[in-house]
Parts: sequence; structure tokens; C-alpha cells
Amino acid sequence: MKKNLFILLAGIFILISCNENEITLKQPDVKLWYTQPATNWLEAIPVGNGRLGAMVFGGTYRERIQLNEESIWAGQPLNNNNPEALKHLDKLQQLLISGKVEEAYKLVGKYYIGTPPRVRSYQPAGDIIIISDSTGPITGFKRELILETGIARTTYKIGNTKYIREVFASAPDNIIVIHVKAEGPGKIDSEIFLSREKDATVSVQGNNQLVMKGQIMDAPDPQSGPGGKHMRFAEILKVKNPKGTVSAGDTSLTIRDAKELTLCFTAITDYDSKTLGFNRNINTENECRKILEQVEGKTYEKIRSDHIRNHAALFNRVSLKLPETEISLLSTDQRLEAIKQGKSDPAFAALYFQYGRYLLMGSSRSPGVLPANLQGVWNDKFKAPWNADFHTNINLQMNYWPAEIGNLPECVTPLSHFMHQLRAPGARTASEMYGARGWTFHHLTDPFGRTGVMDGPWGATPMDGPWMTFPLWRHYEYTLDTTYLKETAYPLMKGAAQFVMDFLIEDKEGHLVTAPSSSPENAYYIPGTDRKSVLTYASTMDIEIITALFHNTIKATEILQRDQELKDSLTSILKQLPPLKIGKDSTLQEWIKDYREVQPGHRHISHLLALYPLNQISPDKPELYEAARKTIERRLSHGGGHTGWSRAWIVNFYDRLHMPEEAHKHLMLLFRKSTLSNLFDTHPPFQIDGNFGGAAGIAGMLLQSQENQIRILPALPAEWDHGQVKGLKARGNFTMDITWENHQLKELRIESFGNLPCKIIYGDHEVSFDAKENELYVFNENLKLINKN
Repeated sequence: MKKNLFILLAGIFILISCNENEITLKQPDVKLWYTQPATNWLEAIPVGNGRLGAMVFGGTYRERIQLNEESIWAGQPLNNNNPEALKHLDKLQQLLISGKVEEAYKLVGKYYIGTPPRVRSYQPAGDIIIISDSTGPITGFKRELILETGIARTTYKIGNTKYIREVFASAPDNIIVIHVKAEGPGKIDSEIFLSREKDATVSVQGNNQLVMKGQIMDAPDPQSGPGGKHMRFAEILKVKNPKGTVSAGDTSLTIRDAKELTLCFTAITDYDSKTLGFNRNINTENECRKILEQVEGKTYEKIRSDHIRNHAALFNRVSLKLPETEISLLSTDQRLEAIKQGKSDPAFAALYFQYGRYLLMGSSRSPGVLPANLQGVWNDKFKAPWNADFHTNINLQMNYWPAEIGNLPECVTPLSHFMHQLRAPGARTASEMYGARGWTFHHLTDPFGRTGVMDGPWGATPMDGPWMTFPLWRHYEYTLDTTYLKETAYPLMKGAAQFVMDFLIEDKEGHLVTAPSSSPENAYYIPGTDRKSVLTYASTMDIEIITALFHNTIKATEILQRDQELKDSLTSILKQLPPLKIGKDSTLQEWIKDYREVQPGHRHISHLLALYPLNQISPDKPELYEAARKTIERRLSHGGGHTGWSRAWIVNFYDRLHMPEEAHKHLMLLFRKSTLSNLFDTHPPFQIDGNFGGAAGIAGMLLQSQENQIRILPALPAEWDHGQVKGLKARGNFTMDITWENHQLKELRIESFGNLPCKIIYGDHEVSFDAKENELYVFNENLKLINKN
């Protein structure tokens, strides 16, 4: 009897254990897939956990997995504020107010450019190379990335043996995992390497580990700073529970006669995100070992299931279904090519949207501590384009456009942390360069927190710091998290507002204006000449940023019931800012005067911040609304939108203009002209902001929420005649499920997580009600309430 009971209990235990590792997928068909390996880096598929990233090529006889760790950067902490700036500020401002912009340009070039003026690059961690001894023709090849699981999977057959390779970046275990399995008579016979092109050495330890130790050696460069030994790092690749034999070479491991193989990888630097510098007390190799020790007693199945549950819990908050065609059945690269040939595949937009969410999860979440850079977390170059830095004159902002509406608020945490740490160097810049309180920075920074003027006079854009407060305020608007507002967002907003208050000066018309100022990376002709200038005072973008910052800060003071004096000051200053102006060509003026732009098709359209992502230009202001539309048309007629991120911004503009066919047209152009076969956005070159901007644009066609109004299907294109989206978020902490048929709303489900008034607009229908926390409201096609619970 006892024996039978033991067998019964053992069986139950085994059943429970198996069930723990079995996961039923909700969106298994939302994936990228291909019938051939990647031939170059831009065809590989990404995995990431916010801190670690990998690009998986899906090779057969030779597999390459290119590695990244978010903090492996060249460079070092430096105060690059120009020490001459403050003493020349009054003169500079008077020159700009007087229109003597060429003299001002020379002054900025001499006394304002950072010392040094450039940052160094984000760098790759290295490569894992797996060389197989298998021979014979390959059949049945497929590589895929299932977005719900975050697993890159490669399958193929050699003879009667099927090989399955899975790669994923686990957030709960803080590692990258590679698992290879042979099903059939064949075995796994492979040699495994861990390598990096420079600044590192590799050794074998314990007969089952490859250990890399390194330190970035920067050469002296007057543009980037002193040389020397800078970031230290370590990486370990460990063979876990091999079902075969493992032998060690000098710098490689050889696997023989294995049926399964699991490799666990991690990397650590001595970067300290709390100080934006190095912590030489960090033993990088020991820290790697601590991470790997935590999975020592876990099976591959357990590591995999823990990863999937963690990853899918975020990813599955949102689903999107759009009409499918016969093109939708093709591999991802074939679908993209068909779209480029003009064929219809509405469901591709749903895949692209979910891929954008996937990339944000992979490049900006715990265990990561840095925000997504220009390439997210993925980079194979020691000198990346634009150094893969944190570009703060649209790009870093755009990275976080889909975070809130896409129901990924956790992805904002690394950005919030980074912004908090930037306050200290930003305060030095405010004080040392502008004699101001608060904090600011200019158009780019790096993980070491350089906040001075970068690159050249066009980088004299001190409103970029205040601009970066918008994602933080937006996080509060969506979540209603007053603790976050009090402890994180508001201190940054208040500091930015204090800087602006001290920085503003009075112009000849009695307005309070910024100087120096510019419209990012664009230039105008000095009136009456063919000479160019990038500098001015009170660019339209600056006024829009200040207006939004002050309004947001005023709202925050009311919510938190503090700083009445600050509120009163901001309210007074708002009345003294120059208004937005419409030029003689009926477009919105980009500068304080109606200057003629050098590049009327310029990629930056910064003066339309007021349209998107802000809401200062709306249907309630018809003249400005029409001027915004004409501004976009003029940019496009001169070749605008030629970069991926710029095209994505245009999609969002047309969303806000409620012009669905134009929004859809430019979404298609984003796919056709600026999307690579692995669906990375290309500027060119690869730049990830377009992925995020495009994802936000797709969401904006289905849902918009501004000024206590929620618009349903505000820019639904004709091609999306039926569909369903579940889980999008609206301001006020509402979760929205929308179903439509024949281009008409069928059902709207709203789950409220706060106690706020709610106004819903769909076409000519409107409904307002007082939403209660944790209640579900269901409406029909006419916005008639049909259920509440």
C-alpha cells in the first residue's frame, strides 16, 4: 500500500513538474520567419533582456551569435562644459536678439562648444561562434523569432537528424541561453568559441567555461577626450549539463557525441549607473559567476519556461489582428518584398507594431539600467553610426512613444533612472554655462552623462533637456502613479522649469525668449543674403517645449499640492511667451521670424512638436491645425520623410490630423523604403527609433487620448476594414479593447484602473461618464453602454 502511494505521489509530482514547464501560447503566429540563414548582421534576428542583447544568424555548419551588453562603451566621465561660456552669455544673447547671427555663430564656435565636443561609441561585447562537424546537405531549414516567447529558433535536417537550436535572453536569470538538440541518429559535434576583435583575452576554465576579460583602451582624441584604460568587462560562456563529452582547447571548447547542449552566457562591466562612471571595486568576473551560479541547479526546461512566462506576461498585454491576405502566409522577407512591389498585406502592420513592442522590451527593461540607445541594445561596430548614443533632439524621445499606449510602462524605468542620474551633470551645465538653477543638457549624451554642447554650434540647444521630461510626465498621465510623480518625474520637471525661468530673456517686442536657440539640425537663409545660419532666438520648437513643460509642471503642483509660488511664476511667464505664428506660405513658422529654410524637405520637423507628440495644435485651433497640415505637405513636396524615423513621425502627424489614408500611405512608405528584411528601421543606416515611431503611429490610428478625451479609431485606413486590438492604454489608466467590422466599430471594452471622468469619441458619437476603479464598461457601435461590471 505504501509503495503504491509512493508511486502515485511521485507521478503527481512529475505531472506537476511537467505542467510547470508547459506553456500554451496565445499569439504563436506573431513571428518573423525565414527559409535561409542570415548572410549579414542586418538579416540576423535580435533577442534581448534590456541589459544583454544578441543577433542570431541561424547558421547551420557555422553559427554566429553577436553579443552586446548595454554598458560596454568607450569613453569616460568628463565635464565637457566650456568654461568660457558663461562669461560670454550676455553678449551672445544680445547678438542674437539684434539679428547679428553670424557674429553669434563665431562666438558659439569659440566659447560654447564642449571640451571635448564628441562622445565615444557604444561597442559590441563579442561573438559566440559554433562550428559544427556535421556534413551533408541541409533540408527543411527554417529560422524564426516568435515574439511572444522571445526565442530565436533555427531548425534543419542533415540526413535523418533534425537539429533544433534556440536562443533567448532571459530577464529573470539575466543570461543569454543557447540550446541545441539533435533528434534522430545524428549527434552534436561542435567547437565553440567566444571572441572579441580587440581589448580582450579569452581563456578556458574548468573544462566547460570560456572566460573573456577585457578593458577598453581608448586612444587620445581631441574630439572625444583623453585616452587610457577605461571600461572593464568580463564575459563567461558556460556549457551546462552536456549530454556528451566536453574537452578544452586553448581558447575553445569541443563537444562530442552530444544529443543536447545548453550554453549560458553573461557579461558584466564595472559601469556604475548611480554615478555615471566606473566602480573599480566591481570584480566583473566574480559578478558573472554569481549570475551563472543562480541557474546551476535549474534545468534548461525550467530556465526556458521561466523566461517565457516573464516575457509573455508583458508581451501578451496587447494583441492586434488586422486583415490577412495570401501574402500574409509568406516568410517575413517575402512579405516585405511583396509590400515593396505594391501588394496588400494589412496584417504586416500588426506584426510591425508587435515587433516594435518586442524591441522596446528587449532594449529597455530590468535587468537593464540604461535606456534604449540609437540602436536599442544591438550593435556590431566598434564605431557605431552616431556612436549609437542617446540623441535627445527627437530620437531618444521617439524610442519611448509606444511605451505607454503599448502597455509597457516598465520599459520607461531605465529612462527614468537615467534621467534622474543626469540631473547632477545637468545642474553643472545649467550653472557653469548659463548661470541658472535647475538642470539641462543639449542634443546628445552618453552613459557617462556629458551634458555640454556637442558637435558644433548647431548643438547649442539647451531646451533638449526640458524636452526629455515629456516621457516622464506621460508615464504619470497613463499610470496615475502619484508616487512616481512625486519622487521621480516632478523633481526633474521642476528642475527643468527652474532652468528655463532663469534662461529666458526679454526680446525687443517684450516677449520672454530663449537664446541661443535653433531648430534641430536645420538652417535658414539670413534675410537678404544667400548665407546660412542655424542659430536664432526663440525657435518655434523652444516655445512649444516651454509651453508644454510649464503646463505639465503646473498640473503636477496641483496634483501634489505643493510649490504654489512656482506655479504662479510659471503661469505668469506663459503669458509672456511669443505665440506660434503662421508664415506667408500658410505653414507654421519654424523660427521666430519667417525665414526661408535652406532645406525645405529637411528630415527634422521639430516645429510640429505641438501637433505630435504634444497637443497644442488640435482641431480646436483650426488655423494652426490647417497650417500644420500645409507644413507637412510642403516638407513632403521637397523630399521630406526620407529617413526612417522622419517617415514614422509623419505617420503620427497624419494620425493627429485624422487623415487615415495619408497615415497609411506613409506607413507603407516606411515599410517600402526604410525597413530591412529583419524589420529593423533604416535611416539609413540602421537606427531603431523608426521602429518605435512606426509602432506608435500604428497604435495612433486605432486610439488617441489627449485633454481628457479618448478617440476610438481616429485614423482607421480603408485597408483595415476589420480587426481587433486588445490591451492598448489610454491616458487616465484605461485599458481598451476595440473590435470593428466593415470599417465600423462593433464593440468597445474599457477597463478603468482609476477614478476619473471619461469622455469617449467615435466619429459623431460621444459619451461621458465617471469611471470607477477596477470596473469594466462595454459599449456597442453607437457608444451605448451595454454592460458594466
